Amino acid sequence: MTSEAAYWDSQADTFDDTADHGLRDSRVRDAWRRLLLAHLPQAPAAIADIGCGTGSLSVLLAAEGYAVTGLDFAPAMIRAARAKARAAAVTARFVLSDAAAPTLPPGSFDVVLARHVLWAMPEIDLALARWLRLLLPEGTLVLVEGRWSTGAGLTTAEAGRTVLRHRSDAMITALDDPALWGGPVSDERYLLVSRR
Repeated sequence: MTSEAAYWDSQADTFDDTADHGLRDSRVRDAWRRLLLAHLPQAPAAIADIGCGTGSLSVLLAAEGYAVTGLDFAPAMIRAARAKARAAAVTARFVLSDAAAPTLPPGSFDVVLARHVLWAMPEIDLALARWLRLLLPEGTLVLVEGRWSTGAGLTTAEAGRTVLRHRSDAMITALDDPALWGGPVSDERYLLVSRR
């Protein structure tokens, strides 16, 4: 296990304490449900949730009837995601794999979803190209990213330019609704959707 995977392993027990990670608050969970369903094809579309962490979005979407495969490189995160799916009585598949080089079959997904993952990739363009290979020809890329107060992350301009090197469109929407985060935010957070 890499030191980075070991770090995220160590975070698994407390990862869901953040409102937007655990989606324990029904208002936060409903805000994410509304946001995502507005941009996704109809269920039972196949979704690859890249860097799924403890599986909150995977389980949320599986409950809506999507065929979800969550992927993470931290074994403790995958264990937590599987337990969360069992507790919610939903079917979702979880795979231990590095988001930078996902071991999922190419051309198999209607949607590639990644929340707060692209910015952390060592080679952003290479990781994105690998994610896009997972999509069916009419597939949709859905990224939730930001440039946080810590200075980490990607600005909307950086993310838009990166996606447009690989795709012909990149629709960006600010995610400043406090309901998504469990309270107000002052940094840059956004949704990027690319359909072609």
